[in-house]
Amino acid sequence: MELTFLGTSSMIPSKQRNHSGIFLKTGKEGILFDCGEGTQRQFRYANIKPTKVTIICLTHWHGDHVLGLPGLLDTLSASAYQGTIKIFGPKGTKTHFAHILKAFPSQRQLDIEIDEVERGTIFSSPSCKIVAFPVRHGLPAVGYRFEEQEKVRIALAKTKKLGIPVGPLLGKLQKKHNITFKGKQVKYQDVTSITPGKIITYIPDTVYFTGLVLAAKGTDLLVCESTYDSSLTEKAKKHMHLTAEQAANIAKKAKVKQLILTHLSNRYNHPKPILDDAKKVFSKVSVAKDLETVQI
Repeated sequence: MELTFLGTSSMIPSKQRNHSGIFLKTGKEGILFDCGEGTQRQFRYANIKPTKVTIICLTHWHGDHVLGLPGLLDTLSASAYQGTIKIFGPKGTKTHFAHILKAFPSQRQLDIEIDEVERGTIFSSPSCKIVAFPVRHGLPAVGYRFEEQEKVRIALAKTKKLGIPVGPLLGKLQKKHNITFKGKQVKYQDVTSITPGKIITYIPDTVYFTGLVLAAKGTDLLVCESTYDSSLTEKAKKHMHLTAEQAANIAKKAKVKQLILTHLSNRYNHPKPILDDAKKVFSKVSVAKDLETVQI
């Protein structure tokens, strides 16, 4: 899996940071989390074809998270996009999307499915699932948890020793079914190994509350907004954002393996104050950069 940060700024972009956008490439799915202004151009800079997008997960309807949507959809239409674009977003998404179509008329020809979500599993396939959870930002808003399905691998040396041929029987074992071979039962646990799937959690704009820890629990990679450092805690609270220290506390309490901070205020010409603020609490932390790709 590859996670590419297309935009890492907060409301006001800077020369170094574009508005919010994160692209996850995994198997057959290309999942775009938020689509701020300029996102489709960032795809070009990252050498990623916009047509790789299959799912768009919007966290909330502030402009810095959605204003790139009309242009991206126009580009997909002009590129003769094949398939259906699935768009998930919080309550009100269908109404807001209808306003976008009215405000930006186009001859775009796309199959689009829109679902309003709040919590629970919103998408599932043989390879992965996406879970939504509510956050608090003064308007309907959600975060997302991506869970890769576990991988069941056949221990071919063991099945070969037992004489089990390549074919349907191995398929059954890989699906965690016991089989009978030459009159003897073969338990799938004895000839397979199970690798847990990776988990990525994205916490967008929100104030701190304990539910965020539960949402991030057991995560391999937590991507979390951290608009301010803790010297501006009151400002963060007023504007319903997290500080880097609060993001680090979430990571520590949820026992995540890695934390990447994003959505920085443009007051930070250098991310050091944000990074230092988080490192007081959690050591395995970095600050995202635009066009950075992380292998998971």
